[in-house]
Amino acid sequence: MTQDPQTPKTSLLPGINSPADLHGLSDEELQGVAEEVRTYVIDVIGEIGGHFGANLGTCEITVALHSVLDSPRDKILWDVGHQSYPHKILTGRRDELPTIRQYEGLAPFCSIPESEHDIMGAGHASTSISYGVGLKEAMRKGIGEDGRVVAVIGDGALTGGVAYEAMHAAGGLGTPMVILLNDNGMSISPNVGALSSYFQRARLKPGLFHAREGVEDRLTKLPLGLGKRIERLGPELKSAIKAYWAPGLLFEELDLAYMGIIDGHDVGAVRRALNEAFAADRPVVVHVHTVKGRGFAPAEEGGLSGMETWHAAKPGSIVDGAPAKKPKLVPIQESDAPASIAPEILEKPEPKAAPPQYTQVFSGAMVKEAAADSRVIGITAAMAGGAGLQQLADERPDQYYDVGIAEQNAVLMASGIALQGGKPVCAIYSTFLQRAYDQIVHDVCLQSLDVTFAMDRAGLVGDDGPTHHGVFDIAYFRPLPNVVVMAPRDEAMLVHMLHTAISHDGPAALRYPRGAAAGVDLPAEPEKIPVGTGETLRNGERIALIGYGSGVGIALDAADQLEGQGIKPTVADARFVKPLDAEMIERLAIGHDLIVTIEEGVLQGGFGSAVLEHLEDNFPNPGGRARVLRIGLPDRYVTHGKPNLLLEEVGLTADEVTARVLSAIDSSAELTR
Repeated sequence: MTQDPQTPKTSLLPGINSPADLHGLSDEELQGVAEEVRTYVIDVIGEIGGHFGANLGTCEITVALHSVLDSPRDKILWDVGHQSYPHKILTGRRDELPTIRQYEGLAPFCSIPESEHDIMGAGHASTSISYGVGLKEAMRKGIGEDGRVVAVIGDGALTGGVAYEAMHAAGGLGTPMVILLNDNGMSISPNVGALSSYFQRARLKPGLFHAREGVEDRLTKLPLGLGKRIERLGPELKSAIKAYWAPGLLFEELDLAYMGIIDGHDVGAVRRALNEAFAADRPVVVHVHTVKGRGFAPAEEGGLSGMETWHAAKPGSIVDGAPAKKPKLVPIQESDAPASIAPEILEKPEPKAAPPQYTQVFSGAMVKEAAADSRVIGITAAMAGGAGLQQLADERPDQYYDVGIAEQNAVLMASGIALQGGKPVCAIYSTFLQRAYDQIVHDVCLQSLDVTFAMDRAGLVGDDGPTHHGVFDIAYFRPLPNVVVMAPRDEAMLVHMLHTAISHDGPAALRYPRGAAAGVDLPAEPEKIPVGTGETLRNGERIALIGYGSGVGIALDAADQLEGQGIKPTVADARFVKPLDAEMIERLAIGHDLIVTIEEGVLQGGFGSAVLEHLEDNFPNPGGRARVLRIGLPDRYVTHGKPNLLLEEVGLTADEVTARVLSAIDSSAELTR
């Protein structure tokens, strides 16, 4: 019986509590489930905030995958996990979605401890195909339970070089798996580079794919003897001509079968393609085209700009499926006040402006450095806005490069620029720079090249959690020869340190946190800081609090609390972790009973370790110097949540520093009795 168009369709999503509940549903019903998932994402994420646009684009893909596969026996690998919210909804976590990215709530990316359906817990891009090859090859050797494997890669992740290493392996091994290329033309910023152009041509000419198999035959039948000549010239020329007319040959040349382009918003079409791909029993690329922000007009109809703007939604940014309207400001009228109040009282002073974001300060400083020296060149890896280089890209595009999600390439490209006499600045999040560690070690530091690393999001970044916390950079830079490593305590020091790093002849790295700066005035002109010098901010006695980077603010607040307890500590800003200010450290060690180091990084190999190592090496008699108390992050991965909650959890607060100092003083007093 045909349903009355006036009768609302029955909601199916409330009955979907596991992927198995999708099995047996018709294509039409599954299409309806996908729309319900999309509506649910818009409603929930619009209210609480979180990754947005990419998830709206994967609703049909997710429904199709889970309706065809038997998860978790069959493995679905999400790359990057910020497009997996629909997957979470369909795998028993629908009612928990309002807690995503919140402290003790759902993880922002896939998380193995969270669900048996989350096969890999990764938040960095371009890794899913390698995981998939490893999983399927283990299955082929009889290790673990056999099953089908799909690596969902897209939203810019295919710009990462490791994905091509994995495809090379899959093709060479003949690994029977499916690589589902979710091609939406975006990562966070619009995709860049030749591969992006390649896929764009493919999207614009989808009819070419239907004729791909017949191209070679038709080439040999060209008139005037051309066909015979082409046939005699052999497969190389034929392949080259086919590649021009039939995009997809890139994958075919890697021994990967290619299917595409599939409408990624047609559940039935995606299901049919998946079934055909699995039946091939070989590595297959299924190329689907989706729209980032599908179903949300400002993203879908706003072009690349709209997709970038709505990559993530802020809390309360969407109401009833549309962007929240800004409240109208109603000016106070004289008639609103009692007659006894003079009109001038109604003229409220303007509120003090909020401190700028550290990223914003870096952005402005980079533009000034580039304007002053044409050799200064900014390089980022698909994070122009997040890493603070969008202003440089807009105002001085000739001094800016975006290499896509390819941090290794970014550092190597910077090395080449430095070899030619340039002064490249790699603006890459602390957590993402880990991906290029070999290039930092082998190509930059070994050759002592003039490359600056500007590491945004250093420390605990909050809602994105352990995959994105920038807590290891102090430790991974400290062992490397030739590099200068520093961290600013406020935005003015950030301006000076960027100038110092660029002026320095050799590798230099500076880290700074996410979020609002300290609120100090910015300098009119940047100054070079003498490399390896700290700064004493307050003189005291017995206790010396030495902060590094954001640890300085905690040290100052703890000092205020200790002064309320009758203890006046010395407070110092180390500024550099490599080289250390040896003279300052030794002076404080001789003149105080206790040195407390404070850093927003792991203790193992961190700033406190550097201080302790230096004192152990230079004071043979431990009784001749202060003891050292190190305060930093514990030897574990820290969860996601608001930064203030995380800092309380790990004990990196002024209250905790004060308590530990008082405890240390009491312990020392007990020992001397």
